[in-house]
Amino acid sequence: MPDVTYSLTASLDGYVIGPDGRFDWAAPPPDVFALATDEVRGLGVHLLGRRLYETMEYWRDVDPASLDDAEREFAALWNALPKVVFSRTLTYVRGPARLATGDLAVEVARLRDEVDGDIGIGGADLAHQAAGLGLIDEYRVRVLPVLVGGGTPYFAHDARQVRLRLVECRTYDEGVVYLRHRVVRDDA
Repeated sequence: MPDVTYSLTASLDGYVIGPDGRFDWAAPPPDVFALATDEVRGLGVHLLGRRLYETMEYWRDVDPASLDDAEREFAALWNALPKVVFSRTLTYVRGPARLATGDLAVEVARLRDEVDGDIGIGGADLAHQAAGLGLIDEYRVRVLPVLVGGGTPYFAHDARQVRLRLVECRTYDEGVVYLRHRVVRDDA
């Protein structure tokens, strides 16, 4: 059965977007970009909210001639990856994407039966909803050595406690640390 994985880059103080709404500080060094590409390669589908969908449309719209080889590889993988977009405002999506027709738990249950590869989830708000429903199996965070002082947190602050087990920890160039944790389930 596919895992639901939440993977994003975060600042050392735990934010995915800074207080000014920007994330230009989150540009990963090449070896970390390769890690993100490998993660996308292992997905069967990606769930995302409107804001992340619109941000990631960059990869569909960018002139391939302006990209280096690693970026072209990522763009090809990302653009081909099936996506399910959760939005109350969008009326259409492009590429191999569809708007969600059910609630998050229904979509995840259906996808667990249908897809090969893991189910990626992105966007802090959607991941927070998934975490609240107990849908996330694995957290993957690339921690950059920068403090942004506020903004949108990687983890929602909702007073819930979730036990995690570290399954991987790697360091990369420029002080980036990759942490991969599995959720410890009482029924497992």
